[in-house]
Formats: sequence, C-alpha cells, structure tokens
Amino acid sequence: MSSTHLKLGVTDLSFHHVTASLVSHVLTDMGFNVERVYAPHQDNFKNLKSGEVDLLASAWLPSSHGIYKADVEQVIPLIELGLHYKPYAHWGVPDYVPQSAVNEISDLLKPNVLAKMQKTIQGINAGAGITRFSINMMKEYGLSSAGYEFFTGTENDCFSAFENAVATQTWCVVPLWKPQFLHYRHSIRELEDPQGLLGSVDRAVLLLREDKQALFNQAQLNTLDKLRFSNDIIAELDYKVCKDLQPLDDVTRNWLNNNPIK
Repeated sequence: MSSTHLKLGVTDLSFHHVTASLVSHVLTDMGFNVERVYAPHQDNFKNLKSGEVDLLASAWLPSSHGIYKADVEQVIPLIELGLHYKPYAHWGVPDYVPQSAVNEISDLLKPNVLAKMQKTIQGINAGAGITRFSINMMKEYGLSSAGYEFFTGTENDCFSAFENAVATQTWCVVPLWKPQFLHYRHSIRELEDPQGLLGSVDRAVLLLREDKQALFNQAQLNTLDKLRFSNDIIAELDYKVCKDLQPLDDVTRNWLNNNPIK
C-alpha cells in the first residue's frame, strides 16, 4: 500500500468539513497519509493553484466556484471526481412567514412586509458564492434603497441571527444554501428569484491537480469518482457535528461503515 502524503484542501465551512472528512477516510483506507488544509473559499483554490494542496473538497460548479476553477486551470488542468451532492444557493424565510405575504424576493418590498421584516440580512464570508450573489441582489431588487442591509460575517453570525429570530418568531431573511444543518431542524421556505441571480444548481465535486493523477491507480480514481452523497445526508451529518457536538471523524466514519461504497 502507498504511504504517499496527500494535502487535501478544505473550504473552511462546517459542511465542507463533513464532506472532506468523508473523502479523507476513503483516501486513508487506500493507504494515503492525508493532511487536511483549511482555508476560506478563494484561498483554498489559490492553494490548489500553487500546489500547496493536491486535491480540493468540494468545488461547486459551475456557478459558485467556476471562476476560481478557471483561475487554477490557467496554471494546471484539474480533474473532477465524484458528485458529493447538488448544492445551490437560496434566500429563505422561516415557515411562519406566510407564503401569501412573501413568496419571491420582490415581495420583500411590499409595505406590509417592510413593516414586519427584520432589515438586517446576515451573510457569511465575502468569498462565498451566496455572498457574491446576495450583494448583487441587494442592488438589482432595490432592497438597499428600501432600507435592507446585507452584512458579511462568520458562519455562526449567519446561523445565530436566524435562530435568534426564530426564537422570537421574528420575520427574517436568511441567505443560505443546501446542504446546511439548519435545514435538518428548521423548515425554511425558499424565496423565488425571478431574475435568476442566485445561480443554478451546482455539482459538488472533488478536484485533483492533473500533475498528481499519477499518485493514484485507476481503481482508486474510480472509487473517488463513485463517491455520491446528497444534500440531505450532508445536512444531517453537519447537524450531528455542529449541534449535537459529535466528533466529526466519528460521525463520518460511522456513516461510511453503514453505507459502503459500491
């Protein structure tokens, strides 16, 4: 068995940690020595471009991370492996906000909605696709001029703002995505985006630098390409780690033990 050292780049958000842990177990079982390198979105891809990391988990293509992948491929071709899940960005409201009042983004401008809706929209870090999309939406839908404000921040800033609002039944908007652990516990209704500013449904894949392909035999590459999870699976595992406070690598190993790769 190979004892090759691999550096796996991981976008530093909880659900990416979950997917990378699953991938890391699979690589370890192949005999590799895997080091996970955590970094924000753009830095993760910069590390892949420079060769600081050999693989990256997970790239959302084509909408969220396509621009970062294209930048890396100016230097080195990339190989896409697997389909970890089918992520997409969305804006949502708690299910106690009536659909008759708020069904699409432009409904946030209705006078009766403006009177009740929290005007602060708390996002995550600046490099995330949902953040880029949301900043554009604030302008294109006229939300900023109506008094709404979008803020970047940490994952915890975003999730806590939503859960605090839910605790008091406050009307709020959360810029979110699937998969994410909030969906495992809360019913969050997605708002229609008629202008299509939130991008498409992406493919979450493992990216491998082409110059590292020779480290793997074809059977190993085939196994990595067979990795199939789902939005619901990642959301559930993310919840167990973030809210039930179970150890990440135990949660993912247990899942793999119960769901062997075929």
